[in-house]
Amino acid sequence: MRYRPKLLLGAAVLALLGSACGTSPANTGADKPTTITVYSGREKDLVEPLFTQFEAANPSIKLAVRYGDTAELAAQILEEGGNSPADVFFAQDAGALGAVAADGRLATLDDALLKRVSDGFRSAAGRWVGVSGRARVVVYNTEALTPADLPATILGFTDAKWKGTIGWAPTNASFQAFVTGLRILKGDEAARAWLRGIKANGAVVYPKNGAIVEAVAKGEVQVGFVNQYYLVQMLKEQPGLKAANHFFKGGDPGGLVNVAGVGILSSSKNVKAAATFIEYLLGADAQTYFATKTFEYPLAAGVQAAGALPPLSSLEPPAIDLSKLADLEATLAMLRDEGIV
Repeated sequence: MRYRPKLLLGAAVLALLGSACGTSPANTGADKPTTITVYSGREKDLVEPLFTQFEAANPSIKLAVRYGDTAELAAQILEEGGNSPADVFFAQDAGALGAVAADGRLATLDDALLKRVSDGFRSAAGRWVGVSGRARVVVYNTEALTPADLPATILGFTDAKWKGTIGWAPTNASFQAFVTGLRILKGDEAARAWLRGIKANGAVVYPKNGAIVEAVAKGEVQVGFVNQYYLVQMLKEQPGLKAANHFFKGGDPGGLVNVAGVGILSSSKNVKAAATFIEYLLGADAQTYFATKTFEYPLAAGVQAAGALPPLSSLEPPAIDLSKLADLEATLAMLRDEGIV
């Protein structure tokens, strides 16, 4: 989905709204519950139980949730501008948040919220904060391969010896975010060369990440490019699967950690209630939910990832400003040019 640019808000208005959002979360104190509108790019089945949990813990606040594709919701916010009814944007990936923030549509969050998450997983300008993380991995068939058989970098899969062994999902948003990260880290020509190399190796196209993991476990392909949580979810139900996740180290592009994150619209009239919602998402209950229900990485301190995952602190993702993953249009153009999507 294309992010359509809009004119930035005036500096004076931004300053005023940023100051308003800089206030600490507080009880709304109203007899009638405050309703905040959440644009959620996270699927209803995934997060509705968490939203219900929030309302039970905060009876003075009600959520009116509009679910949709993250990129489409971002484009809608840009189209609506200052008239958007949204108070909060809960996005599946940082790129969409970066696009909305760059257009002046997200207010500055309170430092107390931002500092719950380490620098790499929040907006450098303080406009959004990550609430859960997803690491890119290579899932591999444990009967066919050992970790020693895998290349030291994601770039190594263009070697001809991997011909006919790779599964990928080029239409998947997380894969496209990875390619955007690769472009940022290595440049467009290197990213294009990698895509051509994987295509030349006859990579098998799957509709989504879960299908890739299943194919790897069955031996249809030996490796696949996915997020870490798909295999963890499947192992919970099928502990005998012949598959394992491999995490790239040393800042390799294949070890990108993207986030689902949240920001407050600069046009919101319910800033305190919206901040309370974000505070909850960064609290122990919600962070535990992400760890144990979605098998993502909790980003706020004090909650550990699911037992099957290495600690977040042990990962060595590339140093990248996640807001820059907003440059999706150029990635899609590259994928189309190469006949991949």
